[in-house]
Order: sequence, then C-alpha cells, then structure tokens
Amino acid sequence: MMYSLLRPLLFLLDPETAHTLTLDTLNLLKKAGLLPDRVIRCQPVRVMGLDFPNPVGLAAGLDKNGACIRALAALGFGFIEVGTVTPRPQAGNPRPRLFRLPQAGAIINRMGFNNAGVDQLIKNVRQSDYRGILGINIGKNADTPLQNAVDDYLICLRKVYPYASYITVNISSPNTQQLRQLQNETELAHLLSMLKTEQTRLSEQHGRYIPLAVKLAPDLESGQIAVIASLLLKHHMDAVIATNTTTARAGVEHLPHGNEKGGLSGAPLTERSTAVIHQLASHLQRAIPIIGAGGIMTASDAQSKIGAGASLVQLYSGLIYRGPDLVTETATLLCS
Repeated sequence: MMYSLLRPLLFLLDPETAHTLTLDTLNLLKKAGLLPDRVIRCQPVRVMGLDFPNPVGLAAGLDKNGACIRALAALGFGFIEVGTVTPRPQAGNPRPRLFRLPQAGAIINRMGFNNAGVDQLIKNVRQSDYRGILGINIGKNADTPLQNAVDDYLICLRKVYPYASYITVNISSPNTQQLRQLQNETELAHLLSMLKTEQTRLSEQHGRYIPLAVKLAPDLESGQIAVIASLLLKHHMDAVIATNTTTARAGVEHLPHGNEKGGLSGAPLTERSTAVIHQLASHLQRAIPIIGAGGIMTASDAQSKIGAGASLVQLYSGLIYRGPDLVTETATLLCS
C-alpha cells in the first residue's frame, strides 16, 4: 500500500538514482527499527541441501555489493542473492544505463557488473546480521580476456566460499562483452570442470559443502539447452537459474527506450523464461533443481514457473513495479 503511493514519486527520478535512494532508505528504516520483518508461514523447501523458509528469493543485481541484505530480507524473502561481484572493483558501463518501460512492465539495463569488488562485498556480508540463506553471484571483470575468465571465477569462488549458502556462476549477462560465449559447449565444459574441482577442494578445506548454481540466458536455442543440461549433469552442478535478461525486443521496440542496448527484464520475459525452465526440466528430470527467474510480475507467474519445473523462484523487475506486496502475495500462494 505504501509503495503504491511512493512509486509515482520514485518513477519521476532517474532509475539508477531511485534505485540507490530506495536501498539507502530501506537501510535507514531497518537501522531505526521502523522496518519490521514480514513473517510468512510456510513449510520449508529443501533445495541444494538447504532448507529455504519460503521459496521466494531476491534475484542478483538489486544489491550488487551486499550493502542492504538485512533490510531486503525484512520484506519477506525466503533467501537473498547478492552480486554480481567481480574480483576487482569496476565502474560498469557509462550512464544512463538503466531504463524503465512502464507501458510494458519492463526494464532494460546495461549496468555492466558495476560493483565495489569481491573484498568489499565480503566486508559488507560480514558486517550484516543476516542469518538466512545467502546466495553470492560471481562474474568476471570486463577487462579480463575471455580465455582468462576461469581465473576470475576461481578468485571469486575462493573468496566468497566461507560466507555463502550457495554460489551462482553468472555466464549469461548480455552486458559484459563476450560473456555469453561461456555458455558454448567447449568453454562451459572447461569452466564447470575447473569450478567443480575447486569446489571439492574448498569443501575439504572449510569442512562444509557450498552448492554451485549456474545462471543461464533466455536466448538459447533448444539444442543449446540440451547440451548445457548434459554438461550440468556431467559436472554435478547443484542448481541452475533460468533465466537472466534477454537481448530480444519483440513487443517493446516501439516504446520509448525500447531499443536501448542491454538486457530486457520484466513482463516481456515471462513466457520465454518459463519455456526455458520447462525445457531444462525435461532434460534434467529433477536430478538438478531449477530456480525460476525472469518476468515474475504476479504470484501466478511464479506458480507457472513452479509448474514448469522450478523448485524456487526469484524476483527483481516485478519488485520494482509492484513493491514488497509481490513478495508476500507470491510466497503466500506458493506456500498454500
């Protein structure tokens, strides 16, 4: 109710300014004791060996540096994913780089993994009093050559391992040049092999096993999805997130900002993301759990993703348009 009153004011601001203002305000409210935790009664959902208090999570990208974890968790999420984080800090792409398409319930971003670096994220996580399930999403620096990308992922994996409940490998953002090539068979097989070997070593070193998830693009052909699914099975990945943003513009190209470069999220992505989940589910046969993301604007959108084969869901763009009530509505429906 409160957000529906505030949204018109926030939408008068530049999207990135509104984003920063919202996170800062949530942090202030939480520290002042004015943001009580929303409690949603639910039978815990066991995925990746973890017990999620409810199946609705926050997708990576909203809190890139893990600076607002506790305040965001208060909105009722069953889990929080922060990042994408890179080994070194980077400014990302030039502004403007974030655009609303309200007529379509969509957002286009070309942020470019802007973040303060993995060391700052770890500092923020350690300072947080959040004790729920925390995913940390890792990527490569923009100036790291593709042939050295594995090195960046391994650096981040080693550093965040002690602080994460699970770790997501982001190979699907359209805003880092050539990144999506890591979804090709040869590159992906090498990356997954190296990550799995390091995960095994780290689990022995730290005495705890931290699951690895891989986040995929929605712009994959059926044959590519089949190949990727076989590689996920071969290398014993713990989960797959479907999907990231799309480079397609069908249905929005006529709108203001509709042809901006970057990844499109929100309502135009709903059906495509759900279709990818369905295809992955047919190949994986529940051997690897799927986390559904992309275009969840209503609770029924989330239910469709669960019906297609997802075990958990994540929100982002829907939260921008609907506010915290979407979290409560979605969790309530999925928990009923």
